[in-house]
Amino acid sequence: MCMNTTAARKTLISFILAAFFIAMSYVLANISFFGTSIALDSLPAFLAALILGVRYGAAVGALGHMFTALLHGFPYTLPVHLLTALMMAVCMLAFGFVYGKLASRSVTLACIVSGAVAVLINGPVAVLVLSPLLLPMMGGWPALLAFMGILSVAAAVNVAPVLAVYGILDKHIDFSRYI
Repeated sequence: MCMNTTAARKTLISFILAAFFIAMSYVLANISFFGTSIALDSLPAFLAALILGVRYGAAVGALGHMFTALLHGFPYTLPVHLLTALMMAVCMLAFGFVYGKLASRSVTLACIVSGAVAVLINGPVAVLVLSPLLLPMMGGWPALLAFMGILSVAAAVNVAPVLAVYGILDKHIDFSRYI
């Protein structure tokens, strides 16, 4: 009853890459936008969703947000950050799913639509989901709408380089051979 060595090798490579993406997420959680707790932590999660699959991307996204929250002292309370981590996982699932569905038709279309999905979930959708918890802390809708704008810009800054890098990597590396 020997485990298939190719399957074991692919699983090991996936775990090693996942650990690498988690470590990258921690490092990039230290780079924040506009003096806030919004950071580059989701960049590795977007890449993990494309290379390793949506489940790995979701795990890296959720952990990445928790790293950022921890490094910044949980500025919006633990419940807000736990819900945000869940939203990040959902974002990675949706991003990777949409990219995967559209890439066979057109990589350009897949990049545009999946990038838009990532920005929409990270910005407006996340803020609306979190609004009952954030409104009392932020002092009303004007501040929350400004926060939504910052989150949307940060999401675009996180996802755009991933789509560019993945486009180059995917042309030169057959990931299915290794993962």
